Amino acid sequence: MIYQVYVRSFADSNDDGVGDLPGLLGRLDHLAWLGVEAVWLSPVMPSPNADWGYDVADYGAVLPEYGTIDDLDEVIAAAGRLGIRVLLDLVPNHTSDRHAWFVESRSSVDSTRRDWYVWADPKPDGSPPNNWVGSFGGPAWSLDEPSGQYYLHNFLPEQPDLNWWNDGVRDAFDDILRFWWDRGVAGFRIDVCNMMIKDAALRDNPSATEDDPFIMRMFGQRPVYNGNRPEAHDILRRWRRISADYSPTRVLLGETNVDTLENLATYYGSGDDELHMGFNFPFIEAPFEAGALADIVARTEALLPSAAWPVWTGSNHDVSRLATRWCGGDPAKVRLALLMLLTLRGTPVLFQGDEIGLTDREFDKDELLDPVGLRFWPYYPGRDPERTPMQWDDGPNAGFTSAGVTPWIPMADAPVHVAGQRAEPGSVLHFVRDVIALRRRSPDLLGGDYRALPAPDGAWAWQRGAETIVALNLSAEARRMALPPGPGTVVLGTHPGRDASPTGDALDLEPWEGVVVTSRA
Repeated sequence: MIYQVYVRSFADSNDDGVGDLPGLLGRLDHLAWLGVEAVWLSPVMPSPNADWGYDVADYGAVLPEYGTIDDLDEVIAAAGRLGIRVLLDLVPNHTSDRHAWFVESRSSVDSTRRDWYVWADPKPDGSPPNNWVGSFGGPAWSLDEPSGQYYLHNFLPEQPDLNWWNDGVRDAFDDILRFWWDRGVAGFRIDVCNMMIKDAALRDNPSATEDDPFIMRMFGQRPVYNGNRPEAHDILRRWRRISADYSPTRVLLGETNVDTLENLATYYGSGDDELHMGFNFPFIEAPFEAGALADIVARTEALLPSAAWPVWTGSNHDVSRLATRWCGGDPAKVRLALLMLLTLRGTPVLFQGDEIGLTDREFDKDELLDPVGLRFWPYYPGRDPERTPMQWDDGPNAGFTSAGVTPWIPMADAPVHVAGQRAEPGSVLHFVRDVIALRRRSPDLLGGDYRALPAPDGAWAWQRGAETIVALNLSAEARRMALPPGPGTVVLGTHPGRDASPTGDALDLEPWEGVVVTSRA
């Protein structure tokens, strides 16, 4: 099980209002108590923070606000002693415009690093080289007036895109991977790995159609040529070979924000030669409904290569928290969502705060920090609502930082925190810990196959391995569910009083209730 730490919002050790690596070090005991096996850290590398760390200025150092590279080494070592591995966020599609590579590239059309980025001449009328639109809206090109050429940025102008057709870029990132693996990093979550390669001819994207997803219709085009190019798979195969040279336990986890499950499956290659895992965005973006989720899981299982391993998540630093988006703050639904994530075949990824049912915060425009929210207000509040600080106790600033300190982003002020739930055996936190413990001691839940079982409308059931069944009622009405013949026992349930209860050939589930049943004697 992987736990995402948004470092800036996790724990502040020096009272500057910003989370940091020493703060994380001091909270590793919480992750160990919960049963976490790996942590994925949001970008910790130096950055001007135009996009809050996803504009990297140096791939071989640590942002001073977060600490030093020695602090990161200490986190990796201490986590390892607790049986927790550390994954870093790697941003290969673009750099900061303040990165030394881009500064040199921009200095002259004759620079030896000019071709490390995507530069192109304007059209005869002076307009951008093609019609590409950035993922954050607006043209994907900015004019560099001294040279008279445009540079590409699929995100902010402060995030120029690297040219992955250039062998120097590929060699540099080989060295970056090795640098961090040599320091004990277990792997990488690879930011927008599906966008690294762009069409070499810089062809115009086709217009969107009525059948395309909303985001494409909003931007007016289908991103055919500025992302999801087949040559991106060559890079991932190259990185997989490097990871294998280090250890079979090194991990490449891709941010594969693609529109179809068929496209997602391609990033696994043959199942053992590209990504180890790729995030399933159709699942993340699905409604919290049995039919929709069950269909995505079934199709994912059918499409992935036989050697591939799924990954499931409901929240992250870019997506409204599951407790809000799926569950509307209802603790019963939160338990159900977490039971689902932690019992499907594959690796579950929890975002910090999921384990206590932390919800989003509503922001006013003058509170926003996210450039996406500022651009699209009031239609979209951006990503600030899910990036609020972790809530540790009932003290000032919920224990994230000291009293009298202003956090870098406002607190969510939700009525949940770790200390309160740690003291309450019936809390969401204890429930999550129990599910993780069950998962770790159950061969079926660790590695058993997934097989969907018949279920009434609004319910969803599946079998893992030979002896374990998971049954969920994702509806506001009770449901009766048939079970395979033979004796069974509820070993864990979202509602109190279910554990250790026997089952027959049918199971009655209350609204928004889920159980794990085993036939093991």
